Amino acid sequence: MAKKANKKLLVGCAAGFSGDRTDAALPVVQALIASGQPAVLIFETLAERTLALAQLARRTDPDAGYEPLLVDLLRPVLAQCLAHDVRIVSNFGAANPHGAARRIHALAAELGLARPRIAVLQGDDLSGPEHRALLQGALGSAMPTEPIVSANAYIGAQAIADALRAGADIVVCGRVADPSLVLGPALAHYGWALDDWDRLARATMAGHLLECGAQVTGGYFADPGYKDVQGLAQLGYPIAEIDADGHCTITKPPGTGGCITERTVKEQLLYELHDPAAYFTPDVVADITTARVTTVGADVVRLEGVLGHARPATLKVNVCFESGWFAEGEISYAGPRAEARARLAGEVLRERLQGLGPLRIDLIGVTSIFGDDTSRWLDDPAAGDARNDPRDVRLRVALQHRDHASAQRLVREVTALYTCGPAGGGGVRTAMRPRLGTVSCLVPREAVAVRFEMVD
Repeated sequence: MAKKANKKLLVGCAAGFSGDRTDAALPVVQALIASGQPAVLIFETLAERTLALAQLARRTDPDAGYEPLLVDLLRPVLAQCLAHDVRIVSNFGAANPHGAARRIHALAAELGLARPRIAVLQGDDLSGPEHRALLQGALGSAMPTEPIVSANAYIGAQAIADALRAGADIVVCGRVADPSLVLGPALAHYGWALDDWDRLARATMAGHLLECGAQVTGGYFADPGYKDVQGLAQLGYPIAEIDADGHCTITKPPGTGGCITERTVKEQLLYELHDPAAYFTPDVVADITTARVTTVGADVVRLEGVLGHARPATLKVNVCFESGWFAEGEISYAGPRAEARARLAGEVLRERLQGLGPLRIDLIGVTSIFGDDTSRWLDDPAAGDARNDPRDVRLRVALQHRDHASAQRLVREVTALYTCGPAGGGGVRTAMRPRLGTVSCLVPREAVAVRFEMVD
């Protein structure tokens, strides 16, 4: 890619999480191809809990553990990407990057395509017994006593860049830092030094703008009557043009819905940013305190002025572990005094399940977002003063317990409300699932051996 460094690099994003729309990639790829510029397509599909669930899936099926929508994401665009040298970089490998690579090869064969060169990143998975001492030293007394489901380090962009320089058509990652999906291609394209902190930080923030997909093109921005966005049903996903100094211009495919404005870019720029002067990633510490966001055209916004500082000496590791069972149930009450009947049902459940642990009780449509996990709001006589006697209320209760049989009591008690009262309850829904806990720590960078492997 470095041979084309005289041309600016385009990076398009076609997914911001696991479960995102699967028809977003085609307009992005068509726009990348039409530009005639060097281009990369990324899919960001991995979150902390997603990775733990992928590990659980792999326990059941050794061939599973990668992004479930992998084929749906790639099928519409794989042929065009390979034909027009649009590289693909994604963390859709999750807990089984090699399994994802095998499935992509199979998809290419099904489509009658030449076998793509696929690079798999390795080193982020620290869940094996050989890493227990490292985790114990980092976590100390916080080390889980329950079985560990996953332990993954957030690795950076260098191995992605190395894989692209080695000729990979597709780079399959597990747990990499989200912005590294963009910084890696920029490193490969421009050949920046790994201590060129300002350029690394600027491309990292370009990745930060892209990593959540349609959030920056108006999706998560939309708020009718306050922040109106047209065409939400056909949102365009973002494309970043990154120049040789790392500055970026954000746009979207022509003819798609949504919008890119200074406000959408600023919202996403600040997303999950605890300290604007020190946004830590495995590659660089980014500083946006001198950043400038300017409009340069319709749905075209430029980000400049980001600074960078030396990368941290440690890598973040998330450790997910088994932590019992999560039970929940819902039941609806409608008509006159619906809220009063729902409240009474909650009180019945709290009395019958007393001693099992904190019971979360919500009245959906009345108060469910801001209620606390011990449901103390139920005891506040002023809690319902301004609600005007709602006539359609859904009661939700939830409980976490280490013992399966104890958690299952909630399921039975919610179901019993059908005839045990209060009056008029219906539409019961219950669920039980394993609960995962998470702790985080920092480990020395040199303790994580990151590499890539060609599997073509």
